[in-house]
Amino acid sequence: MSLSLPSVGMSPLRVAVVGAGAAGLCAARHVLARPAAYAPPVVYELTENVGGTWCYDERVGCYDNGQPIPSSMYKNLRTNLPKEIMMFPDFPFDHQLPSFLSHQEVQRYLERYCRSHQVTPHIRFSTVVEEVNPVTLETEGAGPKTVWEVTSSDIKGAKKMETFDSVFVCSGHYSDPCLPDIPGMDHYKGTVIHSHSYRVPEPYSGQSVVVLGAGASGLDISVELAGVNAQVILSHGKPPFTFPLPPGIRQAAPLARVNQDGAFCFQDGSTARAEVLLLCTGYNYVFPYLRGDALGLEVRKELVSPLYRFLLPPAFPSLFIIGVCKLILPFPHFHCQVQFALRVLEGLVPLPSRAQMEEEVRGQMDAKRRLGVPNKHLLRLQADQWEYCQDLARDGRFTPLSPIFRSLYEEVWRCRNVHPQDYRKANYRLASDTQWELIN
Repeated sequence: MSLSLPSVGMSPLRVAVVGAGAAGLCAARHVLARPAAYAPPVVYELTENVGGTWCYDERVGCYDNGQPIPSSMYKNLRTNLPKEIMMFPDFPFDHQLPSFLSHQEVQRYLERYCRSHQVTPHIRFSTVVEEVNPVTLETEGAGPKTVWEVTSSDIKGAKKMETFDSVFVCSGHYSDPCLPDIPGMDHYKGTVIHSHSYRVPEPYSGQSVVVLGAGASGLDISVELAGVNAQVILSHGKPPFTFPLPPGIRQAAPLARVNQDGAFCFQDGSTARAEVLLLCTGYNYVFPYLRGDALGLEVRKELVSPLYRFLLPPAFPSLFIIGVCKLILPFPHFHCQVQFALRVLEGLVPLPSRAQMEEEVRGQMDAKRRLGVPNKHLLRLQADQWEYCQDLARDGRFTPLSPIFRSLYEEVWRCRNVHPQDYRKANYRLASDTQWELIN
């Protein structure tokens, strides 16, 4: 057992939560539900609101204080998961809402979750976390103990340092744009924008746009642009889509370079000119307040490792990074990770030694690499997420996710790949833990 875990004793454990988005609210809610084991949490939130990336902001760039605006939400976004399985398992959406929601409805849901569980009094809004540092203390008869010094500054710049037994990192990883290295970009004189700063399609009406990347955002934004008569070239490395795309969108091979004359050259040798390059190329892992070297962690743009159970650094198992994985069912995933983490803190889940945890993570990563998985996709769970959440529930001895989550998730994924423009018209109802119904 690592020596850096706190233990539940006479004094309730103090927990810091960084971020008041969905993951942070979930962490605070479950800490508050265990008053015998935990003091009320301190939740640090950079902005003036809860909701994280779901809190839409028309502004792009930076706030007046120089901090970057974190939200990547665009105005017309609707969820690509139905509310019936997007919800926290113990807190349903309003049943009268359609299955696929606007971001405004998700934001209202998170605000209601926050109020219902009385999290708001524990949130420090407009507060920047500047440093999170582990400190080892000697205790009488119990060996060394790790505590966490959290340094923050408020909107007036006043700094404060506080000590906690555990820190939950819930600041997300969808706010720092990943900008690909495209040879010859200095030759391009048009507009370059990342989807992080995209809000509405109207400014691109009638323009020629290369959209680079065909994930969920790339495809949705391309459809939006085509709707305002933009001529879209959707450049991606996936197999060509066989479903019908709207008029005004044509597919192209991955972008190879920009020629000296400013034209785009694709990997198949074809070329095209465009007034706008819109990068739907994902996001970097960035935790400016964590010092990876001091935590035994390598924090790179595309990967954070080693994280035992995709959750905690083996060297410091009282630090939890919630929601680091990609291609997951987010809110239920946070729900499982948070409960497992709290069981670890309470001593109900024994952990292997640091060396054993590091070896297990290394084995998992190496196995994926042998299958040809690149570093940037090592934290994708996708089909593995169900067994992962089941394992957390089993070892943490809490109620596992209902089988309906997987069943409906896979159905919606199938429909999205067949009818990407129409699948959101469907509405679902959960008939039981194992059955869902299409109700229109």
